[in-house]
Order: sequence, then structure tokens, then C-alpha cells
Amino acid sequence: MSDDAEKQVYGELVNPDEESRMSDAAAELKKYKHLIESADNDKSRLLLEKIEAETEKKRAEAELQSFMDSEDKVSDQFNRDLLEVQEERKSLDRVHQDLKKELYDLQKKLQLKRDESDSLRRRFKIEARIPVKAVKFARVQERDEAEDQVESVFTVTQTPSFLLKGGQALITFEEEKVAEQILRLAKCSVACDKAKMEVKPYALTLDPSVKFEVHIQVSKKSVRFCNAPPTLPEERMRDRLELSFSRASRGGGEVEKLEYHKDTGSGRVTFISTGVAESLVHRGKFCVDTGSDVVVDVLPLYEYQLRKFQTYSGAPRRTVLLGGIQALMDEEDLQDHLEIHFQKPSNYGGEVENIKYVPDGERLTAFFSEDSKEKEA
Repeated sequence: MSDDAEKQVYGELVNPDEESRMSDAAAELKKYKHLIESADNDKSRLLLEKIEAETEKKRAEAELQSFMDSEDKVSDQFNRDLLEVQEERKSLDRVHQDLKKELYDLQKKLQLKRDESDSLRRRFKIEARIPVKAVKFARVQERDEAEDQVESVFTVTQTPSFLLKGGQALITFEEEKVAEQILRLAKCSVACDKAKMEVKPYALTLDPSVKFEVHIQVSKKSVRFCNAPPTLPEERMRDRLELSFSRASRGGGEVEKLEYHKDTGSGRVTFISTGVAESLVHRGKFCVDTGSDVVVDVLPLYEYQLRKFQTYSGAPRRTVLLGGIQALMDEEDLQDHLEIHFQKPSNYGGEVENIKYVPDGERLTAFFSEDSKEKEA
């Protein structure tokens, strides 16, 4: 039987065309089965993904709700804290205002007390003039070389001063009567180029000054020493100090008396001769043998007294204080205009010995010396 002849399949005769169709149908059936299985798998996968997505959605919604609840709590807490801070700030503002008011009141009281103190100080200061006494050279008096002190007297005199503020000037005339004429005027109209200004003259009052004497007695035989720590018992330390100060090889001399205070590590030593103390003071240091060398500081021994303490008030009769000066031009030009104005006899002025103007915003302390013209008179 040839290939084109009919074939027997499974005991049956099958036409070749029919066999081809059946084969194609079987292949197509297999394909559809595969597609169905793939679709079922995709469906199962999508269902699982849907379930997972829903689970994730629920979890996200729960988390979002938790965040929203937490945000509400935080917002409520923030609002409560903000209210507390605002209340505390208001309270602090009230306390601040109360403290400012209290400070202002205390400053006013302090200023009143200071004014009262200054007034009482000026009121109860004693004004006394140091008497002038004529003296002449009479004789030379020999001083005893055995004297163990050098005496000195220093006279201290406080220079009278006045605080000159901005917009003020001091002017000193050569004659006292000119100052008196200016002080009789209520105000002075000073021309400054095309402008004019009203200047008011004032009598000058100086604060009391002091004068006193300082009497100093410096010992020629005794010195003080310090920085001598008690490295030995007190008696042995005193003996070591006396022995060291008595050695001429160390710059010392024969000791008359020595005092030592172990608590402070200081004391004083008195020599029989007068030159030893001066030499040690000039050196400033001294080496003491206490088993090991200790360098101590040597200082002069002196006493002082304040005597003839007197207060006095200066009266500058030829000087006038000018106030209310306006800064119409620069400092130098304005001072020149003031000087020219007060030099003219037509303005009740006269020859000016000195003038000083202080512009606004500045201050200057003016010092006064004894009036030589009054001394000559």
C-alpha cells in the first residue's frame, strides 16, 4: 500500500486530510488549554495582588489616621504651650514695667540724696585761708648726727576746677570791673555774621578745694622685711635672721633689735649704725641663711601724718561763665566772634585775657590758678 493510500489508525481507516485537521485541532486545543491555564494563573496573581493592595491600603489608612490623631494632639499641645508662653510673657512684661518704674523711682531718690549730700558737703566744709607769715633767714642749726630719722614735709594743694559743658564758654577779662559790668546784664546779643544769638552771663562758682601737709619720718636705722617664711621654729628663725642681718659680708651690720612675725613672714630690724639701713633699702633684697638661702624683700620703715588740713573756695572775680551759645559756625570762628564782642566797650566789654568755648556734645574741665593780679594788689 502506498503513502497516498488510506492508512489504518488505531484499527480504523483514516483519511489523511482528516488526520491533518485533527492534528491541528489538537494543537489548537492544547494552545487554548495553555492560554486558559495562563489566564487562571494571571487571575490568581491579580487576586493575590488585589488582596495585598487592599491590606496595604488598610495599613496605610490606619497609619494615616494615626498620624492625623498624633498631629491633632501635637497641635493641641502646641496651642496650650503657646498660650502658656504668651501668659508668661505678659507676666514678664508686667514685671519688667514694674522694675523699670521702681528703677526710675530709685534713681530719682538717689539723685535727690546725691544733691542733698553735695549741698550738705558744701554747707559744712570749713573755708579757711592759710595765713601769710613773713619769715627771714636767721641762723644755721646743726643737726645731731645721732638722729635716726629723716623728716620731710610735703604740701598738697588741690587745683580748683570747673566742668565746662557744651554750649558754654569761660571768658577772663584783664580788669575785674569789666566782669562786673557783664554780670549786670541779663543777656548779651552777639552778632555772628548775618545771624545773632542771645548769650546769658553767669557768675562762676567753684567747688571747695583742699590743702594739707604730709609729714613723713623715714628711719635711718630700721628697715622692714617680708617674704621670710617660717622654715624653722620661731626662735631659731629669729636667730638666723639676726645672724644674717649682722653679717657685713652680706651687706648687713651690727643689729640692735630684731622683730619677726611667723604668721606673716615679716618683721623689722634695727641696726646700731645709720648707713646699713639705707644701703639695704637701695638694694631691695637681702639673702638670709636659714639652712638654705632665702631672699627676702627689704623696705623702708616710715611713718606719716596729715596736718593742717584746710578747705577753701576760689572766687574767680575776673572770669564770667557764658551760657546758651548756639553752634552757628565752627568752634574757632564762634570763639573769635565772642572775643570780639566782649572786647568792645560799647558792649560793656574790655580787654580779654583768655577765652574758651566748648561746642555742643563735648565737655572740658577748666583749672584755675591763683590770681597774680590780686596778689600784686
